Amino acid sequence: MNLSEKIKSVEQSITLALNAKAIELEKKGEDIIKLTAGEPDFNTPKPIVEAAYEALKAGKTKYTASSGIIELRDKIAKYISKRTNNNYNSDNVVVTNGGKQALFNVLMAITNPGDEILVLDPSWVSYEAQIIMTGGTPVHIPLDFENGFQPDKKKIKRYITPKTKAILINSPNNPTGMVYSKEALQDIADIAKEHEIFVISDEVYELLVYEGTHYSISSFEGMKERTIIINAFSKTWAMTGWRIGYVVGPNEIISQVGKIQSHSTSNVNTPTQYAALKAFDVDVYPMFQEFKKRRDYVAKRLEKMNLKFILPNGAFYFFISVDEFGYSDKEFSEKLLSEVGLAVVPGSGFYKKGFIRISFATSQENLENALDRLEKFVMNFRG
Repeated sequence: MNLSEKIKSVEQSITLALNAKAIELEKKGEDIIKLTAGEPDFNTPKPIVEAAYEALKAGKTKYTASSGIIELRDKIAKYISKRTNNNYNSDNVVVTNGGKQALFNVLMAITNPGDEILVLDPSWVSYEAQIIMTGGTPVHIPLDFENGFQPDKKKIKRYITPKTKAILINSPNNPTGMVYSKEALQDIADIAKEHEIFVISDEVYELLVYEGTHYSISSFEGMKERTIIINAFSKTWAMTGWRIGYVVGPNEIISQVGKIQSHSTSNVNTPTQYAALKAFDVDVYPMFQEFKKRRDYVAKRLEKMNLKFILPNGAFYFFISVDEFGYSDKEFSEKLLSEVGLAVVPGSGFYKKGFIRISFATSQENLENALDRLEKFVMNFRG
């Protein structure tokens, strides 16, 4: 059967593959701890759940405008305007089925066959796949552990060609947890303006910053008109399963994103939109404090093991070097799973070999048990 060569060329997510293996072992009765999750372990706050229920009871179960209810788009526009010191309105916003669809729609809107999209590695697993599926060519730019995985202006400029359409950035970053510095973002802004390319800024972890400041590149001089912001309610408000995100950007792009949505999924689930509207009134600082406490605990344990890592100042991940062990990162991850029942994600899944990613979006008890297992594995290897 002659299937799409473009889709066949896309690799299955390594995170899904390892999770499936861990779940299979659990079904066989083995004691497995998973530090693979890219989602908060907290329940969605009750006021958000109740807002969806109230919307259902009020009969808000019909189609909405494909770009989202006006109340939510207005709220998002005001929120992003305040955070970026820009002036956005509802026409600059499309509400999407999660951050993934937000990114997919944007790539569909700006990409012509053969256009190159620059990606800074380590990078989230779906970036390359979505670029390929939307007809573009992913161009990977390796960032250095020694430089804290901060973008490097000279290196980025070496990858610019006449085919470059956009650079895709993610800060705070998955998988490293790093927050890009103001200086690094200024360098990217200068490159974007010089070469007249777009910047797609994935900011889904923007409120999970433990030290320093998150800057949206859209707030830099001359960048509002060439920045497309991707965001979602998934991480900050523990709403991963609700599938609601959004795009904010220039009218010419947002109008095309809205068109794509109208012909693909129509609107986001209607009660979910009212739940998201309520989210802006919910205090999630206690969840943030718990994440920071866990981060600090994990850092102390990893330091005790003499493992090499950079302290993450955002998101809920550690990216740990495993080069010393003589295995590939995939082999190391498989041995952790088979020998001590600990599931992690190999760095090669994020286009950076020699590392593993662990998530601290799990209970303190799970973290303690998981790190005990990691320590046992490391100590046994070192003798």
